[in-house]
Amino acid sequence: MATKHEQILRYIDELPVGEKISVRQIAKALNVSEGTAYRAIKDAEIKGYVSTIERVGTIRIERKKKENIEKLTFAEVVNIVDGQVLGGKAGLHKTLNKFVIGAMKLEAMMRYTGAGNLLIVGNRTKAHELALKAGAAVLITGGFDTEEDVKKLADELQLPIISTSYDTFTVATMINRAIYDQLIKKEIVLVEDILTPLSETIYLTINDHVSDWYKYNNETMHSRFPVVDHNMKVQGMVTSKDIIGHPPETPIEKIMTKNPITVSGKTSVASSSHIMVWEGIEVLPVVDDSNKLEGIISRQDVLKALQMIQRQPQVGETLDDIVTSQLTVVQDKTKGENVFRCEVTPQMTNHLGSLSYGVFTTIVTEAANRVLRSYKKGDLVVENMTTYFIKPVQIDSKLEVYPRVLEVGRKFGKVDVEVFNEGVLVGKAMMMCQLIDRS
Repeated sequence: MATKHEQILRYIDELPVGEKISVRQIAKALNVSEGTAYRAIKDAEIKGYVSTIERVGTIRIERKKKENIEKLTFAEVVNIVDGQVLGGKAGLHKTLNKFVIGAMKLEAMMRYTGAGNLLIVGNRTKAHELALKAGAAVLITGGFDTEEDVKKLADELQLPIISTSYDTFTVATMINRAIYDQLIKKEIVLVEDILTPLSETIYLTINDHVSDWYKYNNETMHSRFPVVDHNMKVQGMVTSKDIIGHPPETPIEKIMTKNPITVSGKTSVASSSHIMVWEGIEVLPVVDDSNKLEGIISRQDVLKALQMIQRQPQVGETLDDIVTSQLTVVQDKTKGENVFRCEVTPQMTNHLGSLSYGVFTTIVTEAANRVLRSYKKGDLVVENMTTYFIKPVQIDSKLEVYPRVLEVGRKFGKVDVEVFNEGVLVGKAMMMCQLIDRS
């Protein structure tokens, strides 16, 4: 039996795209309290199938597929630019395919403006009208309004006309930034991308017995299975270690490991690999918000995904990418070891103009990662790190980073890192790392 929260989410998900919803309406339709309805609507917003816009309300929007993540809806544009919807609210759920900056003569502007576009323009009423007739939405910059007949046209065509107080350049930058952020998200492989789905997952129930474990073990050659109750909620995990020494008629519920570690579909593969390394787990159950089983991921699935991530071209740069791209490696002939060099750029500093603590940590971690890779192929998880920022480092300083491997084993490594600026020690770090073998 689904909970009230799940029933509301299912109800919202089945509403037509573009439908406006409210707490009161949901509470009345499903006979639940307004508090329950509010929490469900907020959850639906997090899941990405409704959008709440100031002065407009909450509307059902189309949930974007991952491969189409670089597309924005007009509702999202309103939120990005702190906009006010002047007309065409019924079209806020629609997706824009490109935006056009109207900084040219009217005839030239219309040559570039087509259906599904967003025209970014100032207080040029004729341009607003012609863009709507061409099938494009309009974003008016500078906080300007438009004529009433243009607003009526927007309502008729169900194409939003939005006003924002920002200037054209700022608006274009904000929208570009939003698309760029989504491209970075697109690169992050999630558990839902690689899991073994429920239809292919072998699981036991709390009413099964050890004999059932042996049956599935013979069929699949696997030894780890999630255990669920009659509502498909995960109650435990059972492995060969749990089975040993118990007769076939022993109930699984009595020997399983209760309250196992689980992950959701939205957990990143990198995070899952860290959990597996830290906890020594081979299989993780994947659950939804109600702890219902959705599938499983294995260590092998995670390793394959990590190898695929390494081969993927990077579309959007994160701050870590910017920092680590500055590191170059050279051979120090006097000391007979590799040294990493890095110049401190303005983006790498704090408000005082000195190298920020976060960037220092990133540089040290990346240097340790690279030197450990010469011993073992794979990735590392920093388990413990002690840093000493001895002297402030200014913009344009040239750093030399010396990572020294003190100890390396099959699953762990210990690295000492020293950072110099013009021959003066400016920072030190001691790191204990767990190693993830990708071979």
